[in-house]
Amino acid sequence: MTDETLKLKNLINESNNIVFFGGAGVSTASGIPDFRGTYGLYTKENDVPYEIMLSHTYFEQHPEKFYEFYTHGMLYPDAKPNGAHRAVAELEKRGKLKAVVTQNIDGLHQKAGSKNVIELHGTAHINYCNSCGTEYGMDKILEADGKVPHCDKCGGIVRPDVVLYEEGLDENAINNAVEYISGSDLLIVAGTSLVVYPAAGFVRYANGRMVLLNRDETAYDKYADLVIHEDLAKVLYEAVFEE
Repeated sequence: MTDETLKLKNLINESNNIVFFGGAGVSTASGIPDFRGTYGLYTKENDVPYEIMLSHTYFEQHPEKFYEFYTHGMLYPDAKPNGAHRAVAELEKRGKLKAVVTQNIDGLHQKAGSKNVIELHGTAHINYCNSCGTEYGMDKILEADGKVPHCDKCGGIVRPDVVLYEEGLDENAINNAVEYISGSDLLIVAGTSLVVYPAAGFVRYANGRMVLLNRDETAYDKYADLVIHEDLAKVLYEAVFEE
């Protein structure tokens, strides 16, 4: 265990109102690529920028191309929780962690056992008909295999319950996230570049101590009590489970 990991372990032991705020980097150890990292999704060349392909306008105007990309580039149904997800779930089980605030849509925190998860960008595990509102699981999208999925009841297009570019975050999710973060005595921020707003601005509501775990530097490193640029899954697992 490194000195930095030991410092994190001590901070966790001293805290009783922890909030975990995570981004795409939390799931990379589960085989899900991040977006803006060195080998992230957005670094790969494509005729249409990925931010455009994941926008509301593109979904409306080019549903065929949207689903081809979304199904084969954004969905990882076989992904398993890694050490970070398990560590966070364990802290909640011990009563020390009060909430998980995530930018991810993969549902891995819930698979690991976390109960109070605020999904800022929605979830890939819930999908609904744009016309009649009928809900479906991820299987509905996977069965279409990259083609546009249609509702069994009315024939409308079934869309993922995720926040696309040009769409606003759920107001309840925002309020809950801010409430938990502002009341925390330790905010652990992991796997996010903190450049996408409004989610990135949530760290400004932290009134307690703050730890930043990310492979690359962020604009908020100078405000943190502890910064660790190492394998976050390994660091969190060791800080929580190892003596």
